[in-house]
Amino acid sequence: MILPSHAPNTPLIVPPEAMNLRGLRGVKELEGLDKVDALLGDPNIVSGSNNWVVHGDRTESGKPLLANDVHIGLGLPSTWYESGLHGGRFNVVGFTLPGVPMVVLGHNGRIAWGMSNLGPDTQDFYIEKLDDPKAPKRYEFKGEWHDLEVLREQIPVKGGPSAPLEVRFTRHGPIMNEILGPALKPDAEPLVLRWALHESAPLLQALVQMNLAGTWKEFRSALELWESPGQNFVYADVEGNIGYQSTGKIPIRAAGHTGMVPVPGWTGEYEWQGWIPFQDLPATLNPPAGFVATANNKITSDDYPYSIATNWFPGYRAQRITDLLAAGNKHTVEDMRRIQAETYSLPAEALRPYLLAAVKPADALQTRVLEEVKSWDLRFETDRIGATVYQTWYITVLRKLLGNKLGKDLVGRYLASDYERHGSMHMPWVIGLMEKPDSEWFDDPKTPEKETRDDVVRSSFTEAIAWLSERYGADPAGWTWGKVHTVTFIAAPLGRLGPAWVRRAFNTKTVPARGDNYSVDGSSFLWSRPYEVVHGTALRMIIDLNDFSKSVGIHTPGQSEHLYHPHRDDMLDMSQKVEFHPLLFTRQQVDAHAKGTLTLQPASAMAKQG
Repeated sequence: MILPSHAPNTPLIVPPEAMNLRGLRGVKELEGLDKVDALLGDPNIVSGSNNWVVHGDRTESGKPLLANDVHIGLGLPSTWYESGLHGGRFNVVGFTLPGVPMVVLGHNGRIAWGMSNLGPDTQDFYIEKLDDPKAPKRYEFKGEWHDLEVLREQIPVKGGPSAPLEVRFTRHGPIMNEILGPALKPDAEPLVLRWALHESAPLLQALVQMNLAGTWKEFRSALELWESPGQNFVYADVEGNIGYQSTGKIPIRAAGHTGMVPVPGWTGEYEWQGWIPFQDLPATLNPPAGFVATANNKITSDDYPYSIATNWFPGYRAQRITDLLAAGNKHTVEDMRRIQAETYSLPAEALRPYLLAAVKPADALQTRVLEEVKSWDLRFETDRIGATVYQTWYITVLRKLLGNKLGKDLVGRYLASDYERHGSMHMPWVIGLMEKPDSEWFDDPKTPEKETRDDVVRSSFTEAIAWLSERYGADPAGWTWGKVHTVTFIAAPLGRLGPAWVRRAFNTKTVPARGDNYSVDGSSFLWSRPYEVVHGTALRMIIDLNDFSKSVGIHTPGQSEHLYHPHRDDMLDMSQKVEFHPLLFTRQQVDAHAKGTLTLQPASAMAKQG
């Protein structure tokens, strides 16, 4: 454990107790959330990002290095946009979101910063009492009746009359029953969503102050204005300081209210008690470890006085990053790149021994396949066969474990939609369960004998080989990870909804994808569309505080959304290979690499020239 002891709200660099390191088939017809995903893209599979900062005591130059890679849903246009903002008070370069006038992550002439998702629990459902379930006008709170607030809008419809929309609000937020629709029974009690985002200030002022900040104090003052979404920020400056600050408007719940289930809204006993004060949010400056790393893992110790979240992403990425940072004292930009390119699997390291110990090959094919798993280096690189076999075996094990208790119909229908996408739930559980070979979870109640861990491991291996043979051919040479695990950046909306020739025109080519759900370089997929990557690394950035001109960046697939534009997807191959281009900062650098100039003038100026 690396935990500076000077403050209770100082974050763990990687908390071992939060690591949770212990702890199949194709779907012909998509249902539920997967049907929505097929049209709109998956909203959240194993979401996350990585960021870290290294003190000069651990770098070759003696100055800090800061690295950030952002993992999000992949598609066209690119979520991120590379930008340099030079003029007046601003001299900043990095990445922003289209339409946002400031740099969201990057550096100015004095400081650098990056961010990852903190993942705070900022939403609660309240069950309300209404005066009339069919035509409500009032709701009850603490024995008194209050008028519902009603938001009325007209949604324009091309070629027809506008569609009216009414949203009713209580003190807690909007009534969600109509939106949740099929998820609720027709006579379900009113569910109201309270979300801190609805009570948060816009981010523009925070971004302005971040872009202008020159010191740790000024940077933290800017982050105090960053209310939602909650983030992990890492920081470095030219003076050699490094730091970490979490942000967000995070509710303090009443005693007995965990936020995990809907609670009565009319009693008043489950009201939020305020917000975690900014000064009490986890933060650290120049920690003794010489670095800070976050990867959506738990960032507080168990004695932290507030609850930020109940569910955290397991710390596999955080552990791997930390191990690699701790192993060196002369880190360079290239070392940071190698860490961002890491595809080593800590979960596979924990689970493979059970597979190798239990399986006795029954034929030549099983012998060959088992040897591929045995010789695999536990990296999800595109030429690895063992990676594909392991991944297929794992999901087969998971389906058997759940099917034993929930039934195959239920598991087959809902696993891919509602559970498999959230690896933070099942991977730590499966790893921990493997230590209990006679657990009831391994037993299939429909058979007279009692199955054990090794029985499930063996049968899952056999079924995984059969599934791979049927889908990808009988020769394991065709099972390489990059052949089955691919990514296509799909344009919204025509790239998924249009006819085949339109999809071909609007989408990128399909390329092999590295990594998996738990590697530092992550590429996640849904089992309803096996191995088709929908979520992964969309941006990488490495900032050298010793020499900003050596800083590098990349985002994917390109800088333009215009069809057939040369820069629409020209960074796709570079990104998949974890290659970079210079993050140009000075006027001299920009002029030396300029390919064109666009000058924008007010209409009044154009009129005078005319």
